[in-house]
Amino acid sequence: MTPTGPCNAPDVVDVVALGESMVTFLPSRPGRLADVPSFARGIGGAESNVACVLAAAGHSVRWVSAVGADGFGDHLVEEIGSYGVDVASVRRDPARPTGIYFRTAGDRATDAHEVAYYRAGSAASAMSAGTVDLAAVRAARVLHLSGITAALSGSCLDLLWELTEPGPRRPLVSFDVNHRPGLWPDPDGPRVLLELARRADVVFVGADEALDAWGLHGASAVRDALPEPELVVVKMGPGGAVAFGEDPADVEDADGAATLVRAPRVDVVAEVGAGDAFAAGFLSATLRALPVRERLRHGHLIAAAALTVPGDLATPPAREHADRLVALDDAAWGRLRLGPGWTEETQRAAEEVRTP
Repeated sequence: MTPTGPCNAPDVVDVVALGESMVTFLPSRPGRLADVPSFARGIGGAESNVACVLAAAGHSVRWVSAVGADGFGDHLVEEIGSYGVDVASVRRDPARPTGIYFRTAGDRATDAHEVAYYRAGSAASAMSAGTVDLAAVRAARVLHLSGITAALSGSCLDLLWELTEPGPRRPLVSFDVNHRPGLWPDPDGPRVLLELARRADVVFVGADEALDAWGLHGASAVRDALPEPELVVVKMGPGGAVAFGEDPADVEDADGAATLVRAPRVDVVAEVGAGDAFAAGFLSATLRALPVRERLRHGHLIAAAALTVPGDLATPPAREHADRLVALDDAAWGRLRLGPGWTEETQRAAEEVRTP
């Protein structure tokens, strides 16, 4: 499966990513938010993360969103645009602020991790089919969405229903479930996310969130619940990722439907941004019409780039570097271990296939 879309239009890009980005404040040292004396400013947003990584990897990308007519909005537009992302379709809302959030330095998986969001009533939460340039959104080979947008407001949810409506000019729709229970005002969120996922062409979901949101145990159960998408990618952390689809050249299990690729060993610096990076790597390989097994490997490599830096965004490896690693035989791939700096030119000769 490869994306098609309305490729004759002059403004068509490889990927459009639609969703909220916020200014994030990162602590200067570990500790409770109450104790941290200062913060460094960054950017954070699932869809804009994907957009930035894809643009850095050489694809044409448009980010569609809304920000306030304020300094934080200026920062987001300028910073995301600096990656080479087209930000011309980002709406500036004079009546609503840009969302911001603060987080601690600890691992998000621990009870000590704190996040304080200030996004209620944000400019992005007011996005709707009437305020977004739908022509710009649809002028893409791939449209990347996430469940976070669906949770922001009723108008945002209506916008996702509109964009996932089947039709002859619809781009290939990529949907990252991104279940965030704290964002949903009612318990109906898991059902909504399941219905949206069933309308997409490519779905990304973590095995843990599929269990939390839908009570589904195991990757095969996820595929059974999502029979409609052409590809369903279930991420299993260090255990790798499995893609369910229709590519007979890439099957690994006996039923001819699933492709499993283990993740390389990674010396983790911070477990932030890896899911978005995986989606970006997989979509980059999808745009290149690579086999599903190679798409999964590219997803793992771009995730490894994110895991080996402190923030949400990392510079992806050069394409020829990633392609060389993706082409390793299974034994060499299984020995691969990646640490901080592995994407840099000067590190490549020393790091690539290190035995434990």
